[in-house]
Amino acid sequence: MGLKTFIGGVHPYDGKELSKDKEIVPVQPKSEMVYPLSQHIGAPANPVVKVGDEVKKGQVIAEAGGFVSAPIHSSVSGKVKKIEPRRVAAGGIVNSIIIENDGNYDEVEYERCEDYTSLTADEIRKRIQDAGVVGLGGAGFPTHVKLSPAAPEKIDYIIANCAECEPYLTSDYRMMLDMSEKLIEGMKIILSLFDGAKGVFGIEDNKKDCIAKLSELTAGEPNIMVQPLMTKYPQGAERNMIYAVTGRKINSSMLPADAGCIVDNVATICAVYDAVVEGKPIISRVVTITGEAVKDPRNFLVPTGTCFRDVVEEAGGFTVKPAKLIYGGPMMGFANFTLDIPVGKTNSALLAFSEDEAYKYEPTACIGCGRCVDVCPSRIVPSRLADFSEQGRIDIFEQWGGAECVECGSCSFVCPAKRHLALAVKSMRKQVLANRKKK
Repeated sequence: MGLKTFIGGVHPYDGKELSKDKEIVPVQPKSEMVYPLSQHIGAPANPVVKVGDEVKKGQVIAEAGGFVSAPIHSSVSGKVKKIEPRRVAAGGIVNSIIIENDGNYDEVEYERCEDYTSLTADEIRKRIQDAGVVGLGGAGFPTHVKLSPAAPEKIDYIIANCAECEPYLTSDYRMMLDMSEKLIEGMKIILSLFDGAKGVFGIEDNKKDCIAKLSELTAGEPNIMVQPLMTKYPQGAERNMIYAVTGRKINSSMLPADAGCIVDNVATICAVYDAVVEGKPIISRVVTITGEAVKDPRNFLVPTGTCFRDVVEEAGGFTVKPAKLIYGGPMMGFANFTLDIPVGKTNSALLAFSEDEAYKYEPTACIGCGRCVDVCPSRIVPSRLADFSEQGRIDIFEQWGGAECVECGSCSFVCPAKRHLALAVKSMRKQVLANRKKK
């Protein structure tokens, strides 16, 4: 079967060799635990504990603030110290529950399900909802909502986004190798919700060992297949993944379900298994700590709420003072100035770049070369849209299709003038989408 892909895209240095061949290492928190109440798209969670309360590992400490929301659970046992605003990876300040870890890890009892086929579809969704499962690839969309489309009978494909196309990130890669059975069972659980749907693991062909292992383990599954994809950024963007696997197109006014597809990433599908079979909520996740400034780059299994500073210590600390810290991937992640950030559900990585990697430059005038148009997977004109954004011309910005940007950063990557194209387009795109919601 040939490699499938999308039109456009770029080929940045991937940096994955720094951490991909090392097994996942569990981390024990050393400092206080911080649980932001907004770790998902939708309404923030509401605290159900107060200062002074004793909590157990796995206990609900904040309940969902609505249908499009998710509960939050403690990953340790201890005492609630404070409920106050704290900084998160994206740079904002979010109201958070702070728990003093007692080091005992007294845990609640989980309700296992030995045979998930005995559950109804609503019961499966309820277990996923109660476990606080959200999209762990970065967006944080509550998974129970995604798995509740208006017309479930029209869902043809459940696509596992195994591309992990962002440079340097290898957490999904390690999970595909080390937790492959859990990943496949999680896919089967989701498929059980949709009669006639097929499961597809879309994997870039630079992960040949993952392709081989998952192909072997699914060889006897008539409704599950492994689809090798061309290695190209942003192959893992939802629209690009759907187009590469199915040939179907969606735009900013559509949901994947409108094209008969549901897309979840590797970590999310494994979390579905934990929720439905083990009865366990999201209280840990695999995080990549890497970059040339890190002494021992690798992947760690980290309890949510753990300070990133503690995880960096487990990686041996820094060999040099980082010139730049990025939470997430280098293309779509968030630059920040501090390590005092809690690991949340959607935090998949911390990159620490040395001065050589994070070189400084000043943008110059556009030279009209058209490279940004060539690589844009949304087939729009980033240079022109950035001009409209900087001029505040939201009406023309929308007429030129600015809302179709997937915020991948490919345009900025190739721009010889070093213009901050993606940042400008992203800024005005958010205004357009906010106006649509108001209407």
